[in-house]
Amino acid sequence: MSDAEAERAVMKEPTTPVEQRKLSMSSEDYLEAIYRIMSKSKDPEGVRSVDVADQMGVSKASVNKAVSSLKEGGYVSQSHYGRIRLTETGAIYGAHTWRCHRMLRLFLERELGVDPETADAEACLMEHALSHDTQVRWLRHLEKQGLTLEDE
Repeated sequence: MSDAEAERAVMKEPTTPVEQRKLSMSSEDYLEAIYRIMSKSKDPEGVRSVDVADQMGVSKASVNKAVSSLKEGGYVSQSHYGRIRLTETGAIYGAHTWRCHRMLRLFLERELGVDPETADAEACLMEHALSHDTQVRWLRHLEKQGLTLEDE
């Protein structure tokens, strides 16, 4: 599922998991990281837990614990010690979280002049604090203002 497809699903479907916001900040971060790695690698087999650990700066044990929780919620699948794959629900959630992160970071950098490192860290905090409705409204507003995201 592409970033655009996932975002269209979030914008149209009023009861998506993203809107329900039932995941913790940490779980959202894991979904976002898995989504980012999968988007870059394009590997249909999924991502390795060590890659998630490296990207997030955590241990493999932490990744395994988070993946267990995400599996229970239906956001990821993983064969025994195999690669991690996002389910459709997980892909929608991860894509939306990553899109919000990038849009908030871009806004902070371009509109407010915040340095990139600070903007990235604060965008991560903001993406978790805002309601789904506010995220969608802000994304639409920024797009109307001409701020567009480039693929990363």
